[in-house]
Amino acid sequence: MSPHRWQKSSYCQEGDACVHISSAPTLVRIADDDPPRNVLTVGVKAFGGLLDMVKTSGGR
Repeated sequence: MSPHRWQKSSYCQEGDACVHISSAPTLVRIADDDPPRNVLTVGVKAFGGLLDMVKTSGGR
């Protein structure tokens, strides 16, 4: 079991492939499995930039 606390995306429907997020003070972990097997770890600032880009592009 992962020592990180994971939160499922609020956009996930039952049975969909979902994004899971785990955050720490300086890092954000992103995974698409539950339990997570492959994890992308980025800095908080980089993750904020990703969210800004997704919001301005409409998710495309």
